[in-house]
Amino acid sequence: MRNLLFFISLLFISQFSSAQALPDNYVKAKNSLDAKDYWTAINGFKPLTDADKYGNLANYAAFHLAEAALGANQPAEAIAALQPIYGKNWNKADEAKYLLALAYFQNSQNSEALRTIKSIKNESIQSQAYKATYEYMSKATASYLVAYLDEFKANEGYTAALAYVLQKQSIMSSSEIAALKQVKASNSGNPSNNKIKDDVLDLVVVLPFTRAGSSVADINPADFMFELYQGIEFGVEQLKAEGRKVNLVTFDSKRDMTHLANLLNDPSVRNADVIIGPIYPEEIELVSAFAEKEEIPFIHPLSNLAERFEQSEFSYLFRPSVISLSAGIISTLKSQKWGRRVAIGYSGSSRDEKLGLLLEDELRKAGFQVSKIQKIDPRNASSFLQGLGVSAGETASIDQIILLADDPAIGQSVFSLMESITASVPVLVMDSWLGFNFANYEMMEVPNFYFISNNTPQFDTEAMNSFREQYYQRYLIYPMVNTILGSELVYWLGSNANPVYEFDLRRGFNQRAFQPGRLTWGFNFKDANNNSYTPVFKFEAGELIPLQ
Repeated sequence: MRNLLFFISLLFISQFSSAQALPDNYVKAKNSLDAKDYWTAINGFKPLTDADKYGNLANYAAFHLAEAALGANQPAEAIAALQPIYGKNWNKADEAKYLLALAYFQNSQNSEALRTIKSIKNESIQSQAYKATYEYMSKATASYLVAYLDEFKANEGYTAALAYVLQKQSIMSSSEIAALKQVKASNSGNPSNNKIKDDVLDLVVVLPFTRAGSSVADINPADFMFELYQGIEFGVEQLKAEGRKVNLVTFDSKRDMTHLANLLNDPSVRNADVIIGPIYPEEIELVSAFAEKEEIPFIHPLSNLAERFEQSEFSYLFRPSVISLSAGIISTLKSQKWGRRVAIGYSGSSRDEKLGLLLEDELRKAGFQVSKIQKIDPRNASSFLQGLGVSAGETASIDQIILLADDPAIGQSVFSLMESITASVPVLVMDSWLGFNFANYEMMEVPNFYFISNNTPQFDTEAMNSFREQYYQRYLIYPMVNTILGSELVYWLGSNANPVYEFDLRRGFNQRAFQPGRLTWGFNFKDANNNSYTPVFKFEAGELIPLQ
């Protein structure tokens, strides 16, 4: 209930925002509502609901009175306040209908609530009303839900609640069986709704913890795979602590394709709402094809290579693709106006090489001059920079440098050179360089390092500090970056997987653009199968700050 009222408070921004245009008693009542002093707010708004005396302001007073009444668990009072303005033509009519529906639900007047929801026109508010429908109607009796199916079958929350209630029953009557078949038939045109789901988010993790012939005893707790899994496991525990229903099932792929193919026949995998992992290319191709066939969202937790998913509807990268990374870098260079001359160095990894070559092409299309592009390693990284005039007594021949590598040995070579000279040319590096223990960017004479976001953690926030402490209390070690990513992945899934929409991630993604993270800077999966939010950061007063 608290979440539903919070949604309304976000939507309901009064057009009477100027304090001097409002009566003092309205302002006092609103302040009482904001302070959750509900009874004072109720008494303050009541005299202001006289439309003959206060005109349009009376509509707002009635709305806020209803908010206060619901906060005080007085749904009948909320209904009495909202009924007189029901059907009025004003700019918050649909929000008022939604709040009236909540009051009816809370007052056990389900039919009135459902009929009110039918009159809502705004799609965003309607989707929240469907969510409220599921929350309340999943507690209704099967007989009620079946009896009113024809009247309310357009309400997606209603049909989802009906399917949930009926499938919990071990025995169904003939009318109940017919109703369930009707719901399934009406959903058959939407692939994401072919499977009637319950309200439990079923997560399946498939990761190569071991190899064929080895055992669980061979798992290395310091391995990045195990760090990722511990973060996922911890994230699931946090969702459960917040009241979410989550079921986690884990499999070891063993990097054995025959074994993995057999795993995909396991009922837990076939009935999953989301599959996380595996991570290696040959495993990904098999699981991605399975996910497309079974219409189950599949998440690659670490990769930036999305070209294999271009024709996929159900396969996602948790991190940005090389295309998104390229777009973020170019957008930043345009905004900063450091100059048009660019040098690119990239390591031998698949991601870095693909990103480097893509950047070369896209930068030229954007009007930049790519003065030099070269594969780098720990031996030639310093000479690559010196060849650009980045050395003592030299004037750089370029305006900015992009170094694409996660290798600490390359980072140490570059950082040692930059420490020994004074060079102001901007150097863009991957955010993994923030974790190099030999680098203190704040101590440099010229702060010219900038960090390309790849699901970058927010290191010094209250949420991160709380996570670190809770994790330490559990495991007696502090979380590594892959652990943070694992936990954030589960948070992201929990934020977008809604039982009302049967955990259809695409529907959740497309209803929003940017989404703040809990432990990272955030996501944008709107119309994308990867995180397209890719800022570039600078250090300022000890904090990471996005350049744009």
